[in-house]
Amino acid sequence: MVQVVKGRTDRVVVVGAGLSGLSAALHLRGAGHEVTVLERHPHPGGLAGRLEVDGHRIDTGPTVLTMPELLDDAFAAVGQKREDHLELLPLHPAYRATFADGSALDVHTDAGRMEQAVRDFAGDREAQGYRELREWLTKLYEVEKDRFIGASFDSPLDLVGRDLVELTRLGGFGSLDKAVGRFLKDERLRRVFTFQALYAGVAPKDALAAYAVIAYMDTIAGVWFPRGGMRAMPQALADAAALAGVTFHYGVEVEQLERSGSRVTAVRTAESRIPCDAVVLATGPAQSTRLLRGEPRRVLPLRWSPSAVVVHLSARRVVDDLAHHTISFGDKWNSTFDEIVRQGKLMSDPSLLLTTPSLTDPALAPEGRHLQYLLAPCPNLDAAPLRWDAMAQRYAEQIMEELAARKLLVDAEPLAVVTPDDWARDGQAAGTPFSAAHTFAQTGPFRPTNLPFRRGNVVLAGSGTTPGVGIPPVLISGRLAAERLRRPGK
Repeated sequence: MVQVVKGRTDRVVVVGAGLSGLSAALHLRGAGHEVTVLERHPHPGGLAGRLEVDGHRIDTGPTVLTMPELLDDAFAAVGQKREDHLELLPLHPAYRATFADGSALDVHTDAGRMEQAVRDFAGDREAQGYRELREWLTKLYEVEKDRFIGASFDSPLDLVGRDLVELTRLGGFGSLDKAVGRFLKDERLRRVFTFQALYAGVAPKDALAAYAVIAYMDTIAGVWFPRGGMRAMPQALADAAALAGVTFHYGVEVEQLERSGSRVTAVRTAESRIPCDAVVLATGPAQSTRLLRGEPRRVLPLRWSPSAVVVHLSARRVVDDLAHHTISFGDKWNSTFDEIVRQGKLMSDPSLLLTTPSLTDPALAPEGRHLQYLLAPCPNLDAAPLRWDAMAQRYAEQIMEELAARKLLVDAEPLAVVTPDDWARDGQAAGTPFSAAHTFAQTGPFRPTNLPFRRGNVVLAGSGTTPGVGIPPVLISGRLAAERLRRPGK
């Protein structure tokens, strides 16, 4: 049984109206708590923000949505349906992958279509390998979803049990790259099923095979897009929470947590004091550390994930057969990860993500235009304190030129450029939106716990705590935070 906060938890203040905070608020309200949400921005969303430029409705945060049933769970916590607040559009294909040799592969979530696509791309042997890989990924997800992804940890001993034995048998603690390589020999295909490790902040050759579940989410469970853009998702969650009786205050900065002994008794902003029985900090590691007046001790300091440069673009036209998400792999692979993770250098032969949401929802761009996001992984500010103020525009031009040379970008002009400096100004530690890397020492029970002080009444939610980075883990983190505040007898 997971440890819960002792004492009264009737009145809960949630600091941060990002996806984790909204998930926590809905699950708390559904359990009968009185919930107040404080958000420093004038709208919900957190990192899933919105920027309006010349009629373009730009999503400034995550662009890939998987596992929408987690959204359904959050709405259901207060007796509501996601369909009444938010329309989700399935993406077919989930991705298009393009390679330096000129080849391309559409990644389908349907098993039959994907098997045939792999056969046409790389032959019968690889198609058989894909079938076996898909079966392995599915087993891996079934083993991990409840214990390793969907639960809080109070001790490494919480891992011990039948699921740990099965995960070990499946090779979950081995190398991700080698695990996928057991099924697929074509290097291009191996990239399609391992690049997701970058979401977890590590190179595929260094990542645990357990993180292949991200590939399961992308390539088997499916990828979706909210009508109205990604920012429609937190707005829908906030609307449902308000309808259920959650109180929201926007445009307020939390300055201090007022304490009595080990417990927080009130949350202070510049304008008000809000009494409470418990607090959920859904603010990200940097702000949480500030409000907690120092983070709990760790044997090893946290290692942060790589960051990213994002160029938001307006295009007069797009190339033929472009997918909503297009991954352009450079010729280099392992050395690319070494550059941004270990050497603190920009990619010499970049792999890039081009997202064109206006292909799915034309209303996101003015008539006659397309909205595009170009994402390039880069070192975080701890690994390389580069002078982004001086180099951002030129680097944006370089990666645009690179993508144009690969014949994936035409007639596009930048609307805005986001760099690690911008993430840092928004309160993200080391200037990365991907938080703490999922190394072995920062995974599962070794990741910063969502109950930082055993005798306290503060709980954490978000990508910096259990279970980790990405929309599905962040939504789960909100539910786990709410469960820590479960009232006796509930």
